[in-house]
Amino acid sequence: MNTRNVLLIAGILTGNLVALVARTQNVLPSYNVTWNAQSTNSAGSMPCGGGDIGLNVWVEKGELYVYMAKSGSFDEHNALLKAGRLRVKCTPNAFEGEYFKQELKLEEGYVQIDGRNNRLQTTIKIWVDVFRPVIHIELSGNKAVKTEVAFESWRYTDRKNTGRANFGNSYKWAPPMEVITNKDNIEFKGNTVQFYHRNRTDVPNIFDVTVKQQGLEAVKDKLYNPIANLTFGGMLQGKNLQPAGTYNGTYINTDFMGWKLQSKKAARKHHITVLLHTAQTPTTEAWQAGLQQAAADAAKQTATAWQQTRNWWKQYWQRSFIYIHPDRPDTASALWQTGRNYQLFRYMLGCNAFGNNPTKFNGGLFTYDPSLTDSALRITPDFRNWGGGTHTAQNQRLVYFPMLKSGDYDLMKPQFDFYLRLLRTAELRSETYWNHKGACFVEQLENFGLPNCTEYGWKRPAGYDKGLEYNAWLEYEWDTVLEFCLMMLETERYAGNNIKEYVPFIESCLRFFNEHYQYRAGNRGRKTLDGNGHLIIYPGSAAETYKMAYNPSSTVAALHTVLTRLLELPGQYLADSSRAQWQQMLTRIPPVSYRQFGNYTTIAPAKLWERVNNTETPQLYPVFPWGMYGVGKPGLDTAINTFKHDTDALKFRSHIGWKQDNIFAARLGLTNEALQLTTLKLKNSGRRFPAFWGPGFDWTPDHNWGGSGMIGLQEMLLQTDGKKIFLCPAWPKDQDVHFKLHAPYNTTVEATVVHGKVQSLIVLPEERKKDVIDMFSTH
Repeated sequence: MNTRNVLLIAGILTGNLVALVARTQNVLPSYNVTWNAQSTNSAGSMPCGGGDIGLNVWVEKGELYVYMAKSGSFDEHNALLKAGRLRVKCTPNAFEGEYFKQELKLEEGYVQIDGRNNRLQTTIKIWVDVFRPVIHIELSGNKAVKTEVAFESWRYTDRKNTGRANFGNSYKWAPPMEVITNKDNIEFKGNTVQFYHRNRTDVPNIFDVTVKQQGLEAVKDKLYNPIANLTFGGMLQGKNLQPAGTYNGTYINTDFMGWKLQSKKAARKHHITVLLHTAQTPTTEAWQAGLQQAAADAAKQTATAWQQTRNWWKQYWQRSFIYIHPDRPDTASALWQTGRNYQLFRYMLGCNAFGNNPTKFNGGLFTYDPSLTDSALRITPDFRNWGGGTHTAQNQRLVYFPMLKSGDYDLMKPQFDFYLRLLRTAELRSETYWNHKGACFVEQLENFGLPNCTEYGWKRPAGYDKGLEYNAWLEYEWDTVLEFCLMMLETERYAGNNIKEYVPFIESCLRFFNEHYQYRAGNRGRKTLDGNGHLIIYPGSAAETYKMAYNPSSTVAALHTVLTRLLELPGQYLADSSRAQWQQMLTRIPPVSYRQFGNYTTIAPAKLWERVNNTETPQLYPVFPWGMYGVGKPGLDTAINTFKHDTDALKFRSHIGWKQDNIFAARLGLTNEALQLTTLKLKNSGRRFPAFWGPGFDWTPDHNWGGSGMIGLQEMLLQTDGKKIFLCPAWPKDQDVHFKLHAPYNTTVEATVVHGKVQSLIVLPEERKKDVIDMFSTH
């Protein structure tokens, strides 16, 4: 072949590649969700949000409905209450005509609704200020219309919670008293509607009840209390609006009261805002002063707020992405849906970027009327299964792990700070109950740091250790906090974040295991370590599944990995004495245990255990999250044997909810299994909004379902081991993809894969390109 032909072919290939990259750079708008018919009810709602506010937006019978939720709005019983519901109607009404369109515009983070009725056209734009807690509803049209906007609340009266309703708060199935959701304060103030819920001080709240139950009254004043004096609410207002009375009605199963504002005169443009404000203040008046200050601050930024919000979303999407079949969208393809829904779920996570509280695994900020998820639950829209302020760590971790490879380190701060606030409480548990040091965090953790009261047990045997939960699922399960320790450490390795404030937290969590298991062994006999000088982790728990376990592999791997990563931190983080202490502890961690299935050696859940209680697969936790086994690492065959031949692992396998088999498969380089399970995870939910998965084991929209799907897809495309970067370790050769993901050491990897070949590869910084191993070329 002559030089001219070679150059011609190269030119054609280069041209095709340039064209492909150009097309894929504008893929995000093709993922916008568009509806051309109105919704039947709130189950057909669309998420919208920003900062720490989430909205459910839908149009029903010509009227706009919006559920409003703000991070951290916990009542006396630790239910996560919505702010309320908005209803907007125009007269004359373009949304009663022949044309309708509702679209989530991902790139700029807003919802647009268009209607046409004969010659009347109206557009509604709904967005949330990322930097200030303000919801904006902007109406515009070709003709002047009048607008009505109502604030609707089912908390206009006290409501008694009975039966399953208490699963929405921290009392679950066994409230020790009558549980009342107390009414809000709602009134017209001038031309606004002001509404708020203030946690009562004249009755015991969940914090008071739990502290007393668990024998911590002597240290009560040292415990973090997010419930006392908490007030949350806001105000509805708009130019050209004035009060127009109240009304009563019923939506789905719930009666409500509405406070209506209407326009003074018809206009072609209307701008409605809702300011939400949450604060712990000594008085209601102090909260109201804070509300007014927040309103004044927001008013100063009116001219620039939209541009700032728009810019934030644009840079958010530029951080990372995964586009599957970017140049041939096929909405009927489950794999194309997988790529699109990855982006949709990341949008939902971005709506709580700056919350003081983490995104809840059981619905985030986007729950809706519960009977539309479970027809037996004729309960108010405040309900979500498994509580509002209760933090279930096994589930929460799956919401936050994908943020490492997506580069969303700022979104991880609410989760990290949640734990950091509770450090002293966790240490006081160890000091009070066992007279040793270290932070004891449990699995079902309240937002004030104590075990959930009902899971802890109301009917406990006399003399039973008050530090333990009297609970068959949760007893001795306190290693899940180590996953958040790993995330903290990884933000330093990935992004170079300064994690100085988190290191004492990590050390205290490790100290608990070092001291507590020597304490346990010392109570049983003369020696506090085994014959090999190792800790005796008994009684332990391999997740909620293998109970009363001896040296559970999930805990062993957790301690090994966190200690190793801690010791790898740069010198300024640890004193020499601390390094020596943690190096000694690392030598005390027992080895992972193994067992045989026929001729196959597999990772055992533990050295020994007494019973199987749930359906998790902690024998594969050394693969994920702990990374002791995986592509390019020793023992890969043993880990694959565990995935393929462990009878429990096979029996428990699923894509539903928090199941993480797709992640295991990807980490082990099992392309077919990873593709099947991840696609099952991330394909359309079956609900109107494609990423409203669930309820799974939890609630709808199930955020640990989405999070585990994200992790699995990321791991199919990019894995790391030290400085090594494995490209497409579990990606099928016959599927095209364009992605940009983050790797350790301030590295981004952007690759375009076509027909099983890496057609373009951009690694920043460029010197890291030498560390990339193209797994297609090694097969």
